[in-house]
Amino acid sequence: MSDSAPVASRLSAWLGISAAVLLIDQATKYWVVSVFELYDRVQVLPFFAWVRWHNTGAAFSFLADGGGWQRWFFVALAVGFSTWLIWELVRLARSPAARLAGAQALAFSLILGGALGNMIDRALHGYVVDFILVHYDTHYFPAFNVADSALFCGAVLWIILMFLEGRQASNADNTSN
Repeated sequence: MSDSAPVASRLSAWLGISAAVLLIDQATKYWVVSVFELYDRVQVLPFFAWVRWHNTGAAFSFLADGGGWQRWFFVALAVGFSTWLIWELVRLARSPAARLAGAQALAFSLILGGALGNMIDRALHGYVVDFILVHYDTHYFPAFNVADSALFCGAVLWIILMFLEGRQASNADNTSN
């Protein structure tokens, strides 16, 4: 077995995670669009509802009132960042000995799948379909979707890993002195 086989295997697994996130995201958005009219809401639990909302902005409707230019800005941003993430996944696949490489690749895979899921919506429709609404009494968290959830989980994991790597580097510096 050549050295490239484990690299390709790891990379395939990580890209498979991204593809799974992308497929689940697009399938759930397709379901929502086929079942709900815009602004429909079905209360499932006292704190949870299915909705169909369209977000022309980014997280928390950032730049939603931008007049349309933000659509292609966010698409270009997603393409650029996704390209970087793929490059990083290739780099991680080639350096399996690096501590926390698998966890970092998981974080990047989740972010990649989420970024591509929302990018597809923006490119095709000019908005992202959001359908999960969580609230307590009159306090509402912005509606979100599977892609947003993957982006959030990947970003949190990435931040935790950066913190752990910083502590590891600090500990290594302290022991070398």
